[in-house]
Amino acid sequence: MKIILLSGGSGKRLWPLSNDARSKQFLRLLTRPDGEPESMIQRVVRQIKDAGLTDDIVVATGINQKDAIESQLGDALSIVTEPCRRDTFPAIVLACSYLASKGTPADEPVIVMPCDSYTEAQYFKVIGRMAHAVSDGVADLVLMGIRPTYPSAKYGYIVPAEKAEGDGAQPVKRFTEKPDVPTAEKLIAEGAFWNGGVFAFRLGYLSDIAARVMPGMDFKALRNNYATLPKISFDYEVVEKATSVAVMPYAGQWKDLGTWNTLTDELEQPFHGNVVVEDCGNSYVINELEIPVVAIGAKSMVIAASPDGILVSELAKSENLKHLVDGLGKRPMYEERRWGEYKVIDYIEFKDGNCALTKQLTLRPGCSISYQRHSFRTETWTFINGEGELVLNGERRTVKAGDVITIGSGEMHALRATTPLTFIEVQQGTSLVEDDIERFDFEW
Repeated sequence: MKIILLSGGSGKRLWPLSNDARSKQFLRLLTRPDGEPESMIQRVVRQIKDAGLTDDIVVATGINQKDAIESQLGDALSIVTEPCRRDTFPAIVLACSYLASKGTPADEPVIVMPCDSYTEAQYFKVIGRMAHAVSDGVADLVLMGIRPTYPSAKYGYIVPAEKAEGDGAQPVKRFTEKPDVPTAEKLIAEGAFWNGGVFAFRLGYLSDIAARVMPGMDFKALRNNYATLPKISFDYEVVEKATSVAVMPYAGQWKDLGTWNTLTDELEQPFHGNVVVEDCGNSYVINELEIPVVAIGAKSMVIAASPDGILVSELAKSENLKHLVDGLGKRPMYEERRWGEYKVIDYIEFKDGNCALTKQLTLRPGCSISYQRHSFRTETWTFINGEGELVLNGERRTVKAGDVITIGSGEMHALRATTPLTFIEVQQGTSLVEDDIERFDFEW
C-alpha cells in the first residue's frame, strides 16, 4: 500500500498563527502520547505508522510548504511539489506519476487522504480495509464515508445504493455536494455519509485516467507542463465520473480542526508561550511573541499573538475570521524552514523607495542555508548566539556570537550551523522579496 497525503491550505482561518507558508497542519499545538507537542501532520504520520499501514508515504504539496514538511517530518517520506496551484486532480496525478516513476506496480493499492484530519485508531483500520477492497476488486474506486452526527451543510454527501448498518463496502448511488440543512436531513434519512476526502484505487486505475486527460506525459513532463493542466478537483474529474465506486463506512471520531473553536476543543493546554492569566474561563491564550500577553477575566475567548498579528475573539465568533484577514499583511512574518525558522522583527518602507527588513533566524546544528546570491538587496548578519561556518565568495570562515558580516548585492554566500546558531539579518534595497534568490550547488 502507498499513501498520498494532501497538504495545502492558505492559512486564514487560524490566523495569526497560520499564514500562506504555515498552514494549520504545521501548528505544534496538539499533544503526543508522551506529552510532547506535535502538529496535525506529525500526528497523522505517527498514526499511520502506529497502525502499521505503510512506511511508504508521499506528501503532495505546494513548493511553499516543502521546507515546513522537511523540518517537521525529516526525510522519512517523499515530497512531491506542485510548481503552481492546480487543484486536487492534477496534484494527485502528479504524486501517482511519481510513484510510477519509482517502479510502483500498476496493481498497487494507493490511498489518498488529507494530512490534517483529527481522528482515532479505527479510522486507519478502515483505510486498511479500503486498500484490501480495491485489491479484491470490490470496486475500482473506494471512498471513506463518515457516518454523520448531525445534518451539516459544510460537507459533501455520499448516498449508498441501499441503506445499510454494516461496516463493509457498499455500492454508491450518487453524490450531493454541500446541501442546505433540510436537504442534509433527508440525505441522512436515506443512509448517506459525509465525504471524508479519502480515496482508494489501484495505481493503474488513475494512470489510465491521466493518460486520457494528459496523454503522453510522464512525471517529468507533468511537472514541466503543470501550469497547463486542467484546474479541477479529484471529486469532479474522477469520483463523480466513476462507474465502479463503493463507500466504506467509518463511525468514529473525525474532526476538521480548521477553525479556532474546533481546534481549541482538542488542546490539552489552554495557555501557550509567555502568558499571564487571571480569572479566565473556557479561554485559550497562545503567544508566539517574546513580549508577554496578559489576560484578565476573559470568558470563552481565544487570544492569539504571533509576528503576523494579534487576534482577540469570542470563541463562538472566531469562524468569521477568514474574510476579515484576507489581504492583511504583505508577506508571512514567520516561516519554518528545513534548516530551522525565521521571524520578521521589523519592516520599513522609506520615502525614497528603499526598504529595510529585519529578521531573526535560527539554524539547527548541522543544517545549512544554500549557496546563493541576491540581485536587489544587501544583507548584514549579526550573530548573537552559537557557532557556524560561513562561505562568502568561495572563502570559508568560522562565525560566532558577536561577529558582523555584510553581504553585498550579487555576492555568493552560504551558512552552516555547528551549534544552534541565531543571528539578526537586516536586508536593505528596493525589492525585499523571498523570490530575489539564486541558488547554486555547494559541497560542504
